[in-house]
Amino acid sequence: MSAVDSGESLGAMATIRRGVRHSPELVEGLWTTLLLAVLASTGQVVVPVAVQQSLDHGLHGAHGADAGFVVRAGLVAAVAIVVTGWASYAMTRRLFTASERGLATLRTKAFRHVHDLPLLTQTTENRGALVSRVTSDVDQVSQFIVYGGLLFVVSVGQMLIATVVMVVYSWQLALVVWVCFGPLFLSLRYFQGKLSAAYTHVRRQVGAMLSAVAEPVVGAAVVKAYAVEDRTQARIDRAVEETKLAQTRAQSFVATFFSLGGLSGGLANAGVIVIGVLLGLAGDITSGEVLAFAFLVSLFVGPVQTGSQILTDAQNAVASWRRVIGILDTPADLVDPGEQGATLPRGPLSVTLDHVTFAYPGSRPVLHDVCVDIAPGRRVAVVGETGSGKSTIAKLLTRLMDPVDGVVRLDGVDLRRIRHDSLRRSIVLVPQEGFLFDDTLAANVRYGRPGATDEEIEYAAGVLGLGDWLATLPLGVRTRVGQRGESLSAGERQLVALLRAQLADPDLLVLDEATSAVDPALEMRIARALERLMSGRTSVTIAHRLSTAEAADEVLVVDAGRIVQRGPHAMLVTQEGSVYARLHASWVAQQG
Repeated sequence: MSAVDSGESLGAMATIRRGVRHSPELVEGLWTTLLLAVLASTGQVVVPVAVQQSLDHGLHGAHGADAGFVVRAGLVAAVAIVVTGWASYAMTRRLFTASERGLATLRTKAFRHVHDLPLLTQTTENRGALVSRVTSDVDQVSQFIVYGGLLFVVSVGQMLIATVVMVVYSWQLALVVWVCFGPLFLSLRYFQGKLSAAYTHVRRQVGAMLSAVAEPVVGAAVVKAYAVEDRTQARIDRAVEETKLAQTRAQSFVATFFSLGGLSGGLANAGVIVIGVLLGLAGDITSGEVLAFAFLVSLFVGPVQTGSQILTDAQNAVASWRRVIGILDTPADLVDPGEQGATLPRGPLSVTLDHVTFAYPGSRPVLHDVCVDIAPGRRVAVVGETGSGKSTIAKLLTRLMDPVDGVVRLDGVDLRRIRHDSLRRSIVLVPQEGFLFDDTLAANVRYGRPGATDEEIEYAAGVLGLGDWLATLPLGVRTRVGQRGESLSAGERQLVALLRAQLADPDLLVLDEATSAVDPALEMRIARALERLMSGRTSVTIAHRLSTAEAADEVLVVDAGRIVQRGPHAMLVTQEGSVYARLHASWVAQQG
């Protein structure tokens, strides 16, 4: 079981209790809502009682027919129906308002927690499943609380009040009705267990289907380029088919429960008529009361049959609620020390890796006992073969992950003791592929400093020597970049990432150098922008091109998770047979 599936072991009631704790708005004013529900439910028994009274006392009274009594009974019933109608409206409004407020809180908590999850959890979990927990799973909870919950409250109140009236009229006929419906009610726990398991499987399959559909949409260019449309469609078809089978199996239990409800209702009606006639002949019940019983039985049949849908929605909602709780229960291991944490000073930072070891869960260590000291203001390049551990160092320096052993320090302070707001203010990571959102260039750059004006963005571009590039864009900083920045070239997306970093004004710059092929002119522009961006800052570059290492103050050579060489390029390249000399020779040969 994955970390985010931990909530799926909760029972139904435990799930509901946990869900309410996460969304306390759901139960605000609950007793008032329940009181209105009871009042609304009484409206369902008004008509049977009015019919019984009109028949027994208005038409067949001791002194003959009494039209005035019938009129008065009708007026009283009308007033009661109006009052209960108002109560139903007030109850529904309160339930809608409380549920939507509570579920908005749940959705917000879940979304924020997804961002707080360990990077390892985010990268190893199915993205479609994570998204479905914040979207469709919460929607399932919403649907039940707003509609199924409303029907449940009204139905239970309706059956209880109908039972009270039945007992007042004839305990014998009330017993007949409950004997007919008793087996169905006793089997409720069985159906609840079956539906719970079935809909937990349904929610998993929905998440898998969303992932299967979303990935080819995002990677449409790759699908078309490699002509794998048929294989992709087959994968989607399998996901849709598995979801259909899961839904069909769950609905088969619903159909069985619904049919049993109709059967119980038919038996109850037959029993009421037969036993009622016998009791009437014995003088134990009036014809009006028998007729009222026929109406009251319908107050059982309707809720029981709608109860199958309520039970379906409830189990679907509980399964979804478990999945959302599973997200919220997954620990965010990168804990923010908050107000108790340290705040970094402004200015170039020193960096220390003190006997740092890191391993991904279930894998061997990718970094072994790494010890490094970097002085403030130094430009350091980290080089090594693919898989040597270079990018892991970048993630540790920016605290996207914490080491398994050892300590990472900035200005002598353990990263785990630094407040997140101070850490994010002082450090910026420029990844290989700077993610761009479907918005304007300015909106994307403002992720570096949310309150920046267009003028400040243009000034930052000027500092990096990118002013003339901005001028070539159709609307300057207002140009839309498209989904994932697809309206820009790979090189231009790198420029936006550098501009974002410049606007953030960090004290430690960590760059995972992009390897995208760009034209020579744009490559020179990127190099000049990088030179200006690193000026006056401590910088650590995960270098994939050794031209970057040549320009650095110092080079760290990583091999199999260890620092095996350290020094300036000019010194390292002369060490024949060394890892760096071999890497450099290979790189020079590729350039030729």
